[in-house]
Order: sequence, then structure tokens, then C-alpha cells
Amino acid sequence: MLETIEVETAATPDAAVLWLHGLGADGHDFEPIVPELVRRGERAWRFVFPNAPVRPVTINGGMAMRAWYDIQGFDRKAAEDAAGFRDTDMRIRWLIAKEIERGIPASRIVLAGFSQGGAASLYTAPRFAERLAGVMALSCYLPLAGSLSAERAPANDATPIFMAHGQGDETLPIAMGLESRNFLKSLGFAIEWHAYPMGHAVCAAEVADIREFLFRVLP
Repeated sequence: MLETIEVETAATPDAAVLWLHGLGADGHDFEPIVPELVRRGERAWRFVFPNAPVRPVTINGGMAMRAWYDIQGFDRKAAEDAAGFRDTDMRIRWLIAKEIERGIPASRIVLAGFSQGGAASLYTAPRFAERLAGVMALSCYLPLAGSLSAERAPANDATPIFMAHGQGDETLPIAMGLESRNFLKSLGFAIEWHAYPMGHAVCAAEVADIREFLFRVLP
């Protein structure tokens, strides 16, 4: 079970955006962005910002912090935390099930994340057995790409995936995002790619593009 921060833009939400934060942050990180995406009363959406579990992170000297999985190194050849991704996948599926129990079908749920949260979203969405409304993968990469072809679920083969990256990102260089974009496109996924003159962050132009994407996939 995960602690969550929730923001509803109107009574009786008919759609949900599940937004996972980056390494060392928490669910409050993107909470202030909601009024920029949808004005109160404009749409009845629920934004859910979960807190990642606290766990040791290798690249930070084993320091415990909120993290969706462990990171051995930023080199793409470094070992990936498959167990950590499976654990987070289970937690994301619980969040989706909770929204379905509250009356929002999977087809009205967007799975989103920044950095680590975006990587976790890209892990779960293609493997999820029910069609989602969309995916937002911000300043991140596709993890465990080698197992995706065997584990992908046909339900989300055509789900729109919004990928965005900073051209000056020194934490996760844009080359990692481009490599992931190209790999996903080679498998037939519907990728909408955006690049911005920024670092490992989110900018105003990106927020405007996210708003447009959300209004398109959650009509």
C-alpha cells in the first residue's frame, strides 16, 4: 500500500492521472502543477501522487530515500533492479485497481511519472492487461527493455505515450530518452516525442504540451 496525495479538480471525478515522482522526492513534488494543467471545475479529474517506499539507493552510497527501485549506476550497462521494478509494478497496479473500484475504468486512467517515476510507468504500462488512456514518461528511459517483447500486453499496444526530455539533461542525458523512444517505436508503440531547452526538470512549454495531451486522451 502507498501513501498518496490526491487533488480533485471537480466533484465526482471521471478520470484519473497517477503521477509518480523522481528519486528522493515525494508525492508533493508535482502537486502544485495541477492548476496549470486543468482549472478547477474545467474537468472532473483526480490527480493521485503516491509516495515511493524508502529504500537504500546504491548510487547514493546506500543512503535510504524515497525510490521506486534501486539504481546501481547510470551507465546503461549497469545491472538493473528487476525485483525493484516488479515490486513497484505491483504497487502501481494496486493504485489502478483502487481507481477502478472508485468507478474510474482503466481506459480513463493516465499513468505518468518523472525520472524514476517515468521509468516505472514505462515498465508497467506496456505490461498492463487493460487498456489505459495514456502514458506520460518525463525525463526518463525504458527499463528492462530486453524482457518487454515477451511480457507486453496487447491491450496497450496502441496507447498514446507522451515522452519528453531536456536537451541539457546531465542527470539522464537525452540520448537515453531517444534510445528508449526509438526502441519503443520499433516495437510499434505510439510515441509522441518532445524535447525542450532545459536540464533534468519540467518547463512551462512542457506543461502546456502535457495539458494538451491530457485533454486529448481524456476527452
